Amino acid sequence: MPWFRSRGCTAPRQPPGLHIGSRACTIPAMPSPRLAARGILLIEDRLLLVNAWPNHRSGLWCAPGGGVERGASLHDNLAREFREETGLRVAVGPPCLINEFHDPDGTFHQVDLYFRCTLMAGTLDPDWRDPEGIVTRRRLFSRAEMARIKVKPDSLAAAAWGQSLLYDPLEPILR
Repeated sequence: MPWFRSRGCTAPRQPPGLHIGSRACTIPAMPSPRLAARGILLIEDRLLLVNAWPNHRSGLWCAPGGGVERGASLHDNLAREFREETGLRVAVGPPCLINEFHDPDGTFHQVDLYFRCTLMAGTLDPDWRDPEGIVTRRRLFSRAEMARIKVKPDSLAAAAWGQSLLYDPLEPILR
């Protein structure tokens, strides 16, 4: 039985306070999931990953990218985030992974769309710094090295070296 019927409502998405029969039908507000675009860039068969923890306090690695800004395409958002986080210019290609993660004890829920990227310009300069100070490290990893590091999402290596579009369902957020 749908949750709205268990609350005495006969139809979903009724305006708050609308009476259906003798019972009020109020639907609790839930925050929308955050949408992010991330890029998968292989350079000489190694995957570019970033670490975004201040003072290297976590060993968690992820693909470059971030939250999308209203009014810009997913490709434009990803190209901007890639430049900010890595100093590289990329061409954004087709999607290869959809991943969701959430905080089971809170309201955070994010949907990440991963796109294959091609390097257009730039090199991994050791003196480069993220202008926003979010990314603290950038590094290329071989597929074998990926098995020995903490990385999210779990299916990132399969997406990077695979050929199909993958869906990685809801994972709990790491703290």
